[in-house]
Amino acid sequence: MKLHTVRTYKSAEKLARNDQLAWKIAEMAVDPVGVDADVVEMIGNRIIDNAAVAAASVNRRPVVSARSQALAHPFTPGATVFGLPASTRVSPEWAAWANGTAVRELDYHDTFLAADYSHPADNIPAVLAVAQHCGLNGHDLVRGLATAYEVQVNLVKGICLHEHKIDHIAHLGVAAAAGIGTALKLPVETIYQAVQQALHVTTTTRQSRKGEISSWKAFAPSFAGKMAVESVDRVLRGEGAPSPAWEGEDGFIAYLLSGPKAEYKVPLPEKGESKRAIMDTYTKEHSAEYQSQALIDLARRMKPKVGDVSKVKSIVIHTSHHTHYVIGTGANDPQKMDPKASRETLDHSIMYIFAVALEDGGWHHVDSYTPERANRPSTVALWHKVSTVEDAEWTRRYHTHDPKEKAFGGRVVITLEDGTVIEDEMAVADAHPYGARPFVRENYVAKFRMLAKGVVSDAEQNRFLALVDNLTSLTAQQVVELNFTADATALTVPAEHGLFDWKRTA
Repeated sequence: MKLHTVRTYKSAEKLARNDQLAWKIAEMAVDPVGVDADVVEMIGNRIIDNAAVAAASVNRRPVVSARSQALAHPFTPGATVFGLPASTRVSPEWAAWANGTAVRELDYHDTFLAADYSHPADNIPAVLAVAQHCGLNGHDLVRGLATAYEVQVNLVKGICLHEHKIDHIAHLGVAAAAGIGTALKLPVETIYQAVQQALHVTTTTRQSRKGEISSWKAFAPSFAGKMAVESVDRVLRGEGAPSPAWEGEDGFIAYLLSGPKAEYKVPLPEKGESKRAIMDTYTKEHSAEYQSQALIDLARRMKPKVGDVSKVKSIVIHTSHHTHYVIGTGANDPQKMDPKASRETLDHSIMYIFAVALEDGGWHHVDSYTPERANRPSTVALWHKVSTVEDAEWTRRYHTHDPKEKAFGGRVVITLEDGTVIEDEMAVADAHPYGARPFVRENYVAKFRMLAKGVVSDAEQNRFLALVDNLTSLTAQQVVELNFTADATALTVPAEHGLFDWKRTA
């Protein structure tokens, strides 16, 4: 890996193209280096993981809305939509929109956390949609996804967005555009322009994940994927982008990040070096914000020691800066303590999550979020006894570059009414690569079968999984079939219409 210094340049300095971050990303994207076998295996795991969470969310309102919007844009050849037969095709940017929303809705797929945050599997819907539309084979798809993961993970390592309240999809749009460029074997110049265009149109604020969180939390990444597809399309038609996007005098770093004097260090593979960033990422066993994964497992482990939770006087979670200020009491969000809060808000409240996990001894992607569950008096009482504090050591471990020391959990101190103190800690979730039960292919398959039950037939599940098992040898037609069809009676029909399917009354 090579560290690239990225900073602002005055217009008079005339920064050469090959010294710009966008050009370096594009050069990495066109490198014909092969994809390592374990990386191929992990890409397959994440395709399964995406399908699993999409099956579980297929009838949730935002997903139904996104699917309806996509269906208003039929296209030939086009791309497929989760739950619908392969014969139903829509324009690729709308497939990226619908499928990306289905993947993101439950906050239940893969994650990577470093200087910033990300869900790198959000790249898969956009790259897959373009592969299906353009007749690419499995080998092309895998190469594109390896690039997309590489770009997003390394941008997340090098450039912090959240400290400036910029949403993480600004890295995602760039990554998806680069991945599409690799899959299509586009030239450096085209990818260079496309990633800058994608950055320009996907820069939004973190208010989508703050306060009264709405369904836009699920739509935001799919929007980035849709914009990436459109960015590539525009550039293929001969259009350009604002350049240099990161380093410009009035650009991204100068006015949206740390300012003209700031320097960022972004690692990228050198020419001929394998793209292995996906191996640094991790998925979720539980449907909740990633920083809650280890703490859910810890609550499950602590429950037998605690016994009757009504006897709890206080719960203090000593954790990292991120956990405290984003999903903890340090966020100062009253909504995170509100029983009437939305699901999107509750899955960003570690106080709620830990209380429910401790009370139930586990977590469920639906039952743990119902209004009845959130309003249970015993839960509300316990929930309001939970607080978080930043601990410098947990913050250090959160930011370390040593994967074996990196931690996303915390230390929990539970004090009972009689003065008894119960204390335990957990650094990483059980499903993490360094956890007690690291996820391997059989765990991803089990997650898919669990979440697809009642939505996708066993035969259809088997057909889909067999395709993933032969990912790099898939034909273009098989790439189109790399999806699942829901049972005929399993899909909800939308009750409302929008502009794209407007019903005239006169």
